Amino acid sequence: MQKYVFRKYNPKYQAFFVSEKKKIAKALGSTAKVEHVGSTAVSGLGGKGILDIVVGVSKLKFVEAKKKLEKAGYEFREEASYLERLFFRIDYPYQNRKRRIHIHLTKLNGQNWKEMVAFRDYLLKHPNTVEQYIKIKREGAKKALGDGEKYRKYKEKFIENILRKALK
Repeated sequence: MQKYVFRKYNPKYQAFFVSEKKKIAKALGSTAKVEHVGSTAVSGLGGKGILDIVVGVSKLKFVEAKKKLEKAGYEFREEASYLERLFFRIDYPYQNRKRRIHIHLTKLNGQNWKEMVAFRDYLLKHPNTVEQYIKIKREGAKKALGDGEKYRKYKEKFIENILRKALK
């Protein structure tokens, strides 16, 4: 999978999310809250084409949820995880490529949860900001030349600015 290449938004992202949400709900039960976040959650935005899903559970259910997600086939990525957010991924074959899905397991209504959902919601309500973000993501992909750290750094100030507004 070629990383950090800007791809146009695909309306099929919503159907992919609905399918994955069912799988997650089956694995974790009704106590988990599942939200579509990231670029694929915002119509017209575009990006790497990776589905980002945030899963919120109570702090007490964190370890149990991790085990259940692994059992359901999601690969835990320790190097991309930290105490308040556990990171998983899964790849599916799709049109001679991979359809990658990232799962962000967080404490429901914790800081990570609030930031991911607020950022998405802000973009959904502000189409002009989406247009600005498209430019930044395209430029970042070009300048990063496949380097994830450079790509994230390029977008960092823009994201921080939006989060300040979104979390007010």
